Amino acid sequence: MEDIIEILFDKLVYSCYFEKQRVHEQFIGEHFLGFQISGETHAFYAEGSEEMIDNTVVLAKRNQLIRTTKYPSKEGKYQFVSIILDQEVLKQYALENKIVIDKRYSGNKVFFFESDVFFRSYFLSLVPYINKTKKATPKLADLKIREAIELLLQSNPDFKYLLFDFTEPYKIDLEEFMQQNYMFNVPVESLAKLTGRSLSSFKRDFTKTFKTSPKQWLRDKRLAEAYYLIKHKKRKPTDIYLDLGFENLSHFYFSFKQKFGVTTSEI
Repeated sequence: MEDIIEILFDKLVYSCYFEKQRVHEQFIGEHFLGFQISGETHAFYAEGSEEMIDNTVVLAKRNQLIRTTKYPSKEGKYQFVSIILDQEVLKQYALENKIVIDKRYSGNKVFFFESDVFFRSYFLSLVPYINKTKKATPKLADLKIREAIELLLQSNPDFKYLLFDFTEPYKIDLEEFMQQNYMFNVPVESLAKLTGRSLSSFKRDFTKTFKTSPKQWLRDKRLAEAYYLIKHKKRKPTDIYLDLGFENLSHFYFSFKQKFGVTTSEI
């Protein structure tokens, strides 16, 4: 069977897999609300990790990094559906409903919770679009997104501080951020944005903080962690190279030998 990833209407994304999928790092540029229909999603992010089983809802804040591994159910099928809650829609909603927040959001970046009857009914209402038995007009798609916002605020009024915080990332502690996110294999531009810096400012501050370039520091940091895991935790290179941000195994082996002068099997 063929794996499926579809954008069913402007901001509704449906994923279906029949084999385990290790998805590379994703930069979450907009808030999204997701629902695990079947199978499991193992998510890893700066604050920790979580295993999503069927009937789980997730709300993820914009501007962050996340890595997922997707496992089909015992019946052999993985299904996940998500609604993107972008800034344009949220700003219009806030304007129409006179929503003003008096403080900047600083809480968790990802929320996982079991679906209640309202959320489950909402996501089940999307099934006709998934099954292609119904086509969403732009107006109907907009209504479904607004319904998602209403459900979130109904379930937790404090979500307004997350959804309607339209400020851009401000400069955060660079060293702390890099120590938490070095294993994500994303462009330097994304790292700069997440720390509230322009690319030039990021590179300048990085050199001042670490006395080396981002590329060199990331390579050395990942290799040092690999050395520790292999030597002291008896981990296999094949099990860790992707999680440490290396794109392929051969590049990892080459970099390791170049850095330490020995192969992974020799330590």
